Amino acid sequence: MTSTQKIICFIFARGGSKGLPGKNIKPLAGTPLIAHAIACAKSIDAIDDVIVSTDDSEIAEVAEAYGAKVPFMRPAELASDDAPEWLSWQHAVRWYQDHYGSFDVFLSLPTTAPLRAAEDVEACFGELLTASDADGVITVRTAERSPYFNMVQKDKDGFVRLFAKADGHVSRRQDAPPIFDIVTVAYAARPDFILSAAGLFAGNLRSVEVPTERAIDIDTPYDFSLAEFLMGKRLAGQQIGDEI
Repeated sequence: MTSTQKIICFIFARGGSKGLPGKNIKPLAGTPLIAHAIACAKSIDAIDDVIVSTDDSEIAEVAEAYGAKVPFMRPAELASDDAPEWLSWQHAVRWYQDHYGSFDVFLSLPTTAPLRAAEDVEACFGELLTASDADGVITVRTAERSPYFNMVQKDKDGFVRLFAKADGHVSRRQDAPPIFDIVTVAYAARPDFILSAAGLFAGNLRSVEVPTERAIDIDTPYDFSLAEFLMGKRLAGQQIGDEI
């Protein structure tokens, strides 16, 4: 990555979360959840700006208090439960280009992964994206279960069968092809790709593998409680990798 690359970090945080009401500004270790994403972005020198896209005035106020910019409010039609976030990505890219000019790297840091490390983020917008033929980079972790070994689906008669079959017989999970879960630690993409594509997986993607203890994805009260436990361990300087 050259020093001329302009990297803009966007944090998408709509109001009205149903799985965990008030999630984006719910205090985690005494700090609003969104503030953890802002702090990570602001700790990375290569990031030129940190912008929050939200439809919620309270979220906007908290985001600004922790150093992010909220130069626009997200349109209501892009903040409903069934609105694809991809459309909000496109809206944010267009708004930025219209008001501030072009930029080279779009970076999204969801609020739901507060245990991310700066190195995870930097890997996404580094050579995997800027010095390759990739349209985007996602973060992943090793999956706990495998569709080739211990994931099943029901057929029309109610019988269960393996979701996927590998070449050859798989008698142990370790013998199955490697499978990864997508996690919300970070996403990086080329702005032109975002504007021209129908979705993230319409392009050529590369991935950064993140340790499980840094890849917690908060969607439910249970997830939040787990993140609180792990954050407490981190703040106390204790190792947490062996406990996941």
